[in-house]
Amino acid sequence: MRNVIVTGASRGLGLGIARRLAGAEYRVIAVARKENSQLTAAIEEADRSAPGSLKFLSFDLGEIDRIPELVKSIRKDFGPICGLVNNAGISFDGSLGLMPTTQIEQLIRVNTISPIVLTKYVVRAMMADGGGRIVNMASIMAFTGYSGLSVYGATKAAIVGFTRSLAREVGRMGVNVNAVAPGFVDTDLTHGLTDEQRQKIERRSALHRLVKVEDVANAVEFLLSEKAKNMTGTVLTVDAGSTA
Repeated sequence: MRNVIVTGASRGLGLGIARRLAGAEYRVIAVARKENSQLTAAIEEADRSAPGSLKFLSFDLGEIDRIPELVKSIRKDFGPICGLVNNAGISFDGSLGLMPTTQIEQLIRVNTISPIVLTKYVVRAMMADGGGRIVNMASIMAFTGYSGLSVYGATKAAIVGFTRSLAREVGRMGVNVNAVAPGFVDTDLTHGLTDEQRQKIERRSALHRLVKVEDVANAVEFLLSEKAKNMTGTVLTVDAGSTA
């Protein structure tokens, strides 16, 4: 089985991506702080059709100093890493003028520094093993303004810049680096929106609907596949036409 690490895989987008890849003949190492009932159910479901295709690994990606040991242990326990999906992230709403500096630092640490450092150690392993695929989860917030999400938008814009430059660095060693930029996705987070807010977002999109988790997971699967072997340094936007 080809090993793919998916971070932030216990719920929402990350869990949807992990499920999709486990069903596509990958062995998914689902990294999250804690296992929950959703992830447990997904592991049991995956084991019925492909035993061992979805594994949980408890790790707090905020503990950046421990990331080298994480990558080392994954290689030791599972073998070569063929893919990395940097999905884990956090978001705090609020205007910049009122946001505590500790929250700003936490956003940048978890959304930008942590995936960059994780990628550093994974890409070393990929180059040693002859290649691999990295998919970074960006956001349409990297391209379009949204009130109350300035710091979050900054972290995602950084990920886009990181993706493009790293693609040039490691391409000759057989590593493809791409990003996926979802729009508003129909998850537990957006279920907290009022009907009026949801309708406003839907009206703003060309297709008049929210993106489904499956849509984003399909884009990630594509970028990890042979079909995308000549794609690197690019950003796939999956937003139902919100930025069209």
